[in-house]
Amino acid sequence: MEAVITGVGLLGLLGTALVIGKRPGVVTGKDGRISTSLILALAWTVVLVWMLLVLLAYAVATGKGLAYFTPPDGKAGPLAALSPTYLELLGGPFAALLLAKAVVGGRLKSGTMTKMPNPGAARFREAVSSDSGRTDLMDLQYVLFNGVAMLYVVVLFAMDVAPGLPKLPGEIWVLTAAPAGAYLANKTTPRPNPVVTGVSYQESGGDAAGQPGLVIEGGSFPEHTRVTIGDAAPVEARLVRGRLFVPAPRVAAPTTVTVTTPTGLRSEPFAYRP
Repeated sequence: MEAVITGVGLLGLLGTALVIGKRPGVVTGKDGRISTSLILALAWTVVLVWMLLVLLAYAVATGKGLAYFTPPDGKAGPLAALSPTYLELLGGPFAALLLAKAVVGGRLKSGTMTKMPNPGAARFREAVSSDSGRTDLMDLQYVLFNGVAMLYVVVLFAMDVAPGLPKLPGEIWVLTAAPAGAYLANKTTPRPNPVVTGVSYQESGGDAAGQPGLVIEGGSFPEHTRVTIGDAAPVEARLVRGRLFVPAPRVAAPTTVTVTTPTGLRSEPFAYRP
């Protein structure tokens, strides 16, 4: 019976993950990108709720009922390990979520950060990458360490459901708290790297003079920014109403567009397809 309950429970956990995978909107931020802190907070919530439901199913299927959760005096019940370890594992990601939201909101308000709307569909790779698409080491380690901790908890629980929530070593809190601290510290570090979200060609009206050229949309574009188109030499762009304009003939083949600020900060190459 225990094996059947565990198997059905694992299928339910897998089904929940697949549903979230097909509807990534539930873990996206206001900019339309996957939120690292939100997805981890949700993942820990799903894991803990799943374990509690499996224990409830076990109590009903074995006929133990409430007696399973209230053993005689002197014996630890199946939920004895819930506090503080599991509540800390759940509360840590939620604290990181709220703090990250507050930090990013404050930086956006002060102008030390620019977040452009996601030009495409949300992808789960965004949980470990920056807005420009580059893998972010701090986000990656935050996801990996929490993923390992979740896998450890799920496997340990699935091996033997009857005793209840498995007792976890206190060090597992460090495994998730330290990466969360590094993740939050990374959010507070000013990184005004330019971000390119779109490139288009306009025959006229690209700038005040009505010249044809490339119009580059994004954020963190200061004056005297240079633009590199493919393998060509970089040229200085004009900043027009928050967008960059580069006088150029129409580009016929797919190429990349890279923005470089006067201080040397570079954007990720943007794939431009005419």
